[in-house]
Amino acid sequence: MNDMVIKTNSIKAIKARRSMVELLLSNHPQDCLLCEKNSECELQKLAADMNIKSIKYTGEKSKFPKDTSSFSIIRDLDKCILCRRCVTMCNEVQTVGVLSPVNRGFHTVISPAFSSPMIETNCTFCGQCVAVCPTGALTEVNNTSKVWDALDNKDKVVIVQTAPAIRAALGEEFGLEPGTVVTGKMVAALRALGFNKVFDTDFAADLTIVEEASELIYRLEHGGRLPMLTSCCPGWIKFFEHDFSDLLDIPSTCKSPQQMFGAIAKTYLAEKVEIDPKNLVVVSVMPCLAKKYEAARPEMSRNGVPDIDIVISTRELSKMIKEAGIDFNSLDDEDFDNPLGESTGASVLFGTTGGVMEAALRTAYEYITKEELKDVNFEAVRGLEGIKKATVKIKDMDVNVAIASGLGNARKLLESIREGKVNYHMIEIMACPGGCVDGGGQPYMHENIDTLKKRMKALYKEDAGKTIRKSHENPFIKQLYEEFLGKPYGEKAHELLHTTYTKR
Repeated sequence: MNDMVIKTNSIKAIKARRSMVELLLSNHPQDCLLCEKNSECELQKLAADMNIKSIKYTGEKSKFPKDTSSFSIIRDLDKCILCRRCVTMCNEVQTVGVLSPVNRGFHTVISPAFSSPMIETNCTFCGQCVAVCPTGALTEVNNTSKVWDALDNKDKVVIVQTAPAIRAALGEEFGLEPGTVVTGKMVAALRALGFNKVFDTDFAADLTIVEEASELIYRLEHGGRLPMLTSCCPGWIKFFEHDFSDLLDIPSTCKSPQQMFGAIAKTYLAEKVEIDPKNLVVVSVMPCLAKKYEAARPEMSRNGVPDIDIVISTRELSKMIKEAGIDFNSLDDEDFDNPLGESTGASVLFGTTGGVMEAALRTAYEYITKEELKDVNFEAVRGLEGIKKATVKIKDMDVNVAIASGLGNARKLLESIREGKVNYHMIEIMACPGGCVDGGGQPYMHENIDTLKKRMKALYKEDAGKTIRKSHENPFIKQLYEEFLGKPYGEKAHELLHTTYTKR
């Protein structure tokens, strides 16, 4: 009715809200201090806002086994409040379809079909369900204790690499404005934690671009399968292996930058510093929970030695820094170690949707034309749109490219390729909406689009401020090929930097 007055702060409304929260608490574990989501839990905040200091209702509680089957995600259904945010994310946004409500009434639970462990499902481990979960029902596998143990082992040399998106988000955990670039403080903090060397995944991103651009040119010149799909996101790769295995010949065979770094560290770097690869521990700091799963893939190792030993998220790194009592905001900036710490502006763009494509185009243009690319900014591939398309003129050829972020958008793009409706040369796909800046292991932002935009802007600003902005011009990448790998896309590069995919 037009003259209806609705009061949301009446005594009756307040009591109703309070009762709902009390009912949720009555079926919730009381282990807040030990919970991974402590101080980040929305139920905890609601209880505090409602000034609830005791459990009013007592009785039977739900009790489910904890699912610790995967390398990436832990499901503790005793803490689930049935909000269904994870269901919406998994089914409607990512279109993976792993999580759904099962049973009815008090016995309702959010679960994969037949209560299967996560490792046995087609979960991509993107971590977007973890990012939206309001409680500790979905959390990442915490690997910080493994890192502490490695750092305490005097028989091991422990090195660390940090992904490009970390520097644009880590500061949020220490009260800094979203989008504040904290590269130097992050390096200083990692050294203070005890790592022997601190390197940059951006170096390996430059290496990835050289290999992917070379692979694209090889396909163009030899009638290879097109489009070529970039392969740096392990979440979308697993999605592809499950749902588009009939197209397994179109992704680039390049490993992700994380894995390329590990492969080079356990060979080239190990030789340089004269250390047995078995005594070299490589730790990755990643914005993505699927990176934990990727590092455990059997093909990501050589002679029983994994490329990457331990993966932690941005959130886990912040916990380690706080646990060590380091005053992060007071740290002086420090530089990455070399030779695996030098990077270009192109590589830092890997942290945002469209960034891999832009970096690849900068290198592919000069490889194909043998001419200098004066304007390196490809504005057409930038932005937060779920699907972006562009045509880039390279010499006499129109190169058609597309970018998708979020697996729901990836599905639409891949289905159009399967049906022969589109014709592209190269495609970039990121599992997380917005790319790695919105990864499942980044600081919780509770769907704040402004925070996402600020993280993205920070990476473009860092790119613009770099002296070298093309991956193939990185002097240490050139040195790596001259001293160790030989030519790009060559025999040794294939052995160390390329991989295969599995029909699942």
